Amino acid sequence: MDYSFLQHYWWLLVSLLGAILVFLMFVQGGQSLLFTVGKTEMQQKMLLNSTGRKWEFTFTTLVTFGGAFFASFPLFYSTSFGGAYWVWILILLCFVLQAVSYEYQSKKGNLLGKKTYQIFLILNGILGPILIGAAVGTFFNGANFYVNKANLTDLGMPVISSWATYHGVQLHGLEAALNIWNVCLGLAVFFLSRVLALLYFINNIRDEEIDARSRKQLWIETILFLVFFLTFVVRLVLQDGFAVNPETKEVFLSPNKYLFNLLEMPVVLGVFLVGVVLVLFGILSTLFSKKQYSKGIWFAGTGTVLTVLALLLIAGWNNTAYYPSVADNLQGLQSSLTIENSSSSLFTLTAMSIVSLLIPFVLVYIFFAWRALDFRKINKSEMEQNEHVY
Repeated sequence: MDYSFLQHYWWLLVSLLGAILVFLMFVQGGQSLLFTVGKTEMQQKMLLNSTGRKWEFTFTTLVTFGGAFFASFPLFYSTSFGGAYWVWILILLCFVLQAVSYEYQSKKGNLLGKKTYQIFLILNGILGPILIGAAVGTFFNGANFYVNKANLTDLGMPVISSWATYHGVQLHGLEAALNIWNVCLGLAVFFLSRVLALLYFINNIRDEEIDARSRKQLWIETILFLVFFLTFVVRLVLQDGFAVNPETKEVFLSPNKYLFNLLEMPVVLGVFLVGVVLVLFGILSTLFSKKQYSKGIWFAGTGTVLTVLALLLIAGWNNTAYYPSVADNLQGLQSSLTIENSSSSLFTLTAMSIVSLLIPFVLVYIFFAWRALDFRKINKSEMEQNEHVY
């Protein structure tokens, strides 16, 4: 387990956490569909309780993802969170609104009223996936920063990373939303979250009207998801990527870099293809099944994790800069972050790797906790009898 192995290992773990987070954003997708699928107060209550019992998994995974990124690649954390802070503040604000809304929407005497909290949940369901998708898009399209490690010797201002202006304006990360390809990925994540939410409603709720409405809406969301996802992937494999010379560590633009990453790492390509097939199988088996098939969420969910994992791996493995700098300054592309120049020390990565051996036990706990929550499917009688509902 040399230094390079540990750097690749921790990029794998961070990528896996990011992939799981994208799957768990079906909670956000379900919130955005609250008034589309739920036409009565009882139906909306069932929808909110279906997603409400899982929102903490999403929030915890988001925090764990950020913590793992900070511990393993601290220069990315200080650069992105310290420079592009408006994007991350908006993302965190969305999730704070979600937590508050679930806890207080049904409380008697709340000042804002139930509808206000439901609107907060819808805002979280729309903005959360789009902003996270746009932020991840900068892994492939670059961000507006520059890095100068020599500044560590400046006792007065030892700041390594700085955020550049965008057309003369200091936007601190908001310019990511002005890149059409970042937005394209954000919309793909948004519609994917709605697809997964509809599949989860079909599996988790026992109500004929919700089931029928979810299956009908699934057609619309699937088409929109495929349009934005395929557009992003086609452009990704055709665009110039940010390659790293393994000898000199120089960053340069390489034609079709991400396509070659897939071809040069056949295992990752296999993971990507299997993931895409599973997502399509989960969706199509639900749409075309004559027996009201309801297990599509597990195929589509597994496929989502595999697909996103593969995309994140080609962003950082195989001598690729995972956080490219596109700032117009003297450092240029050489400010780009790689898993080599932005990682923690050998000692830190080694110690964390030992702790990471506990991950399987955590996954087993999550499995049984999830299973216990879904042991009984949500229906009207449970909403009327159970006092612990959202």
